[in-house]
Amino acid sequence: MKHLYILATLFAILSLTFICTSGALMAQEKTGSIIIDSAMTLAEAVKGSAAPKRILDSLCIIDVRYYSFDGHLHQGQLVIHRKVRKEVQDLFKTIERTRFPVGKVIPIIRYGWSDEASMADNNTSAFNYRLIEGTSRLSRHALGKAVDINPRLNPVLYKDGSVQPAGAVYDRRQPGAVHGRHAVVKSFLAHGWTWGGHFKSLKDYHHFEKPD
Repeated sequence: MKHLYILATLFAILSLTFICTSGALMAQEKTGSIIIDSAMTLAEAVKGSAAPKRILDSLCIIDVRYYSFDGHLHQGQLVIHRKVRKEVQDLFKTIERTRFPVGKVIPIIRYGWSDEASMADNNTSAFNYRLIEGTSRLSRHALGKAVDINPRLNPVLYKDGSVQPAGAVYDRRQPGAVHGRHAVVKSFLAHGWTWGGHFKSLKDYHHFEKPD
């Protein structure tokens, strides 16, 4: 009888362990874990930038969450002007809530400050101290007041037929692409931002900027 009692006790313990473990696994599968795409400090994210101190002092770095094209929840980072911090956080809450897929969100220092390399990798980014291409004027990115989203899916289309990034194709039906009636575009416009898809001289579909 003693042996039977010990066996019954062991069986009960094993059964309870199995139930608890199964419950934990089910909870893990349900909630999932966030995949970290970027975890920099502000100092790391602006290192080597040619921006003057007054601009660097106006910046902050924020964590944003989004579902990527693998279907998992990711966390990345944007370097932005402190004045638009709350707005950008709210905008990415919309992106997360609607499960609008975003490739990755990594400060552009990871690409050696190359806008071309960042776009080619379909990286969503904000601050980059640079001029507007083909001009002598500072881009809104240079102030941390512009965000580019999924550049390979929302490329720049020039009137001469050229595309940037090279080889990109704009198809508004593709997941991750935006258009004038898209919820992401509407959300940016509602916060007072300008969308590059409304530009006259070209169509910069990935570009959103906040006027002063």
